[in-house]
Amino acid sequence: MLRIRSRIISSTWRSLLPQISSNKFSTHSERKLEGKVAVITGAASGIGKESAAKFISHGAKVIVADIHRQLGQQTASELGDNATFVPCDVTKESDVSDLVDFAVSKHGQLDIMYNNAGVACRTPLNIVDIDLAQFDRVMAINVRGVMAGVKHAARVMIPQGSGCILCTGSVTGVMGGLAQPTYSTTKSCVIGIVRSMTAQLCKNGIRINCISPFAIPTAFSLDEMKEYFPGVVPEDLTKMLHNTSELKGAYCEPIDVANAALFLASEDAKFISGLNLVVDGGFTSFKSLNLSQQVQERST
Repeated sequence: MLRIRSRIISSTWRSLLPQISSNKFSTHSERKLEGKVAVITGAASGIGKESAAKFISHGAKVIVADIHRQLGQQTASELGDNATFVPCDVTKESDVSDLVDFAVSKHGQLDIMYNNAGVACRTPLNIVDIDLAQFDRVMAINVRGVMAGVKHAARVMIPQGSGCILCTGSVTGVMGGLAQPTYSTTKSCVIGIVRSMTAQLCKNGIRINCISPFAIPTAFSLDEMKEYFPGVVPEDLTKMLHNTSELKGAYCEPIDVANAALFLASEDAKFISGLNLVVDGGFTSFKSLNLSQQVQERST
């Protein structure tokens, strides 16, 4: 009896080995978004451009959407035949609606909607100095624009019974005191949109997730920092941001966010929805009391 069982087990393992060998230990680079169609707003530069390049490298066709026409066209040209530029002002719902419709008319489907467009605020740090008209303008881009993207992506994804929606948040929406109140408020709202939409979208087979990155020294952040730290050269501003990283030997780059977006958009994350994936090297996970440092400072 034991010999029979041994032969059966041995035979079973021999039949499984080719499958294990091909699926688990293959060095072949898998294209995780093969045949998928994605729309990315704010894709002419920075995180959006990096994500578009990453998606395309994994087999997706990408609609590069941005308010900056010349830069957007240049980016699409750089990314190749699988990228198409469409001008889009996310504060105009008609632009967002037309953007989604273009993707469907060109490619017959929409699988991924990445609401990444946003603006830095350049608003006062003090709450009593905030210009509410300026506050409304930033909210229109960073919050209303995201809601429009979610709405119109859902409009075409619900009938097809599937889809993935991504939104760019920020660590400033997770913790207070990391940016001006206006910007922090808008990013908190983006995280709230994702959480509030999850229940309804799940019932229709659609996943929605948020990515909240740490500060990245792109033109988006450096241009604003120049106003707060006049006279400091870009190289030093970059070092200032890098020095705020809590993860020794590493700092946040656009590729880190693009990799997170790829994961969430792919089948690797097929059972993940309603998540705010924080890409911050642990920054928002802890706060040190620095008691030993205080003792050292007192003794000197």
